[in-house]
This record gives sequence, C-alpha cells and structure tokens, in this order.
Amino acid sequence: MNAAEAEPTLIGSVQRALRLVDIVANSPRPLPVKMLAAITGLTPGTTYNLVRTLIHEGYLTSEPDGLVLGSRFPAFQQETDSRGVFLARVRSALREVTDEVGATAYLSRYDDGEMHLVDIVDAVHNPRVELWVGLQSSAHATALGKQILAELPDEDRLDYLSRHRLEELTPRTISNRRTLLTQLEHAPGWVVDEEEYAIGATCVAVPVIAPNLTASLAISLPSDQAVVNRVLVTKLQRSARRLSLQLGAHSFDNSALAGEFTI
Repeated sequence: MNAAEAEPTLIGSVQRALRLVDIVANSPRPLPVKMLAAITGLTPGTTYNLVRTLIHEGYLTSEPDGLVLGSRFPAFQQETDSRGVFLARVRSALREVTDEVGATAYLSRYDDGEMHLVDIVDAVHNPRVELWVGLQSSAHATALGKQILAELPDEDRLDYLSRHRLEELTPRTISNRRTLLTQLEHAPGWVVDEEEYAIGATCVAVPVIAPNLTASLAISLPSDQAVVNRVLVTKLQRSARRLSLQLGAHSFDNSALAGEFTI
C-alpha cells in the first residue's frame, strides 16, 4: 500500500457540517445562519445548504431567532450540562407552552446568588412584557423571580433579599420585606404577579427543579384578559415537570396539583 492509499479519506462537507453542529451545541443563544457563516468563514450559500440538511436529519432545529440543537443530537439521549442541549430543551418547552396557552413564555434560573433570564418565546397575539428593569433588580416584583425565591432554602432567600432593594416598580409592587416573605412562604407551588412589574400585565410562574438547577417557567398576559385558574396552572405545571425530567430530575413533586387551588 502506497502513502496515498494509506491516507484516510476525509469528506470536507461532513467536516463542515460537524463544525456547525459543534458551534450551535456550545452557544448559549440561538444562532442565525448568517452568524454561523461569519463564524466559520463559509459562504452563505454553503452554510444554508448544510443547515438545511442538518435540520432535515434532525440535528438542528430552526427557531425564529436562530438555530438550536435538534432531537437527533446524541446528547439528547443522556443527561448533560451542555449549554446547547439545555437551551434547546428550554426552547422546546417554552414553545410548547406558547402554542398551548397562547401567551409569551419565559424561563429564568438562579445561579451564583443571582436571577438570570434564560429565554423567551413570544406569542403572536400576546407579545412579551417590555423588560424595562432587569430581573436581577426586579425578582421581588415578577412571577419569574418570586417563584425562584419561594423554592430557595430559607437561608438563601434571606441572603438574596438582604442584597437587593425591594424597589416599588408600580403601585402594586410588594415592597415590604415581611409581606413578601409571608407570600413566598405560603406559595402553593405557583406564584402570580398582578401588575407588580408592569401595569396591565399579569404573569404566572411555576417551578422547574433539576440537579444543580432552580428555575421558573412563566407566562405573561394582558391583565384584562388574564384568567388564572386551575386549568391554566395545571398546563404550566405539566410542561415544567416534563422540562425538569428532561434536565435530569428523577421525579417531581405533584403535591401542588393535588392541593386546593386558591388565588
């Protein structure tokens, strides 16, 4: 066998396709095709052709704001901390909620002592609430933040509140620490923000709990259209449980569904 025959045959298009999947898998946000082309130096035409094939085969999924991993990506078959897999699973869960409920869906998480907004999927007829104050400064006034605070151990909850001022964002914001703590301690497995963050907006959040993850899934609705009832909360809780299991939880507490529904 000569040297040429001993050389492995490398398929350039396969190498380029794998590179695209690798970039998406390590991105914390959806990536537009044009950005992928810029990152790799490939022509837009080549990038679009490769992406089309990867979407068809299920390794990538196209979202309105860019590409995320598809369900055929190998890491979906195992527990993983990959940023790309995490984002893809979150995006899928939020889109499920948006399609079922007709409301913009959000996911936030608690990490290193702070609240972080992870992702948003907009509903066509009920667009997102204008986020004029960041979640790190408004957790006390948002369903997203309050649900996480309700799930935290007492020590972590008190520590968080000691480091953040309870600013009065609207006349309905709970800015009294004791009143807020009482509300959080009696949360029945979900929380609601009725015009506490923005006048005219009502938000509902439920917990998403998995190993090394404390998060909340929420929707927002115009207050004059919001009907917060057992049916709505149950739909959110089911989606949150599925996401929790996909992110590594082995079980999920169903007590909130079994308890009495009160507002």
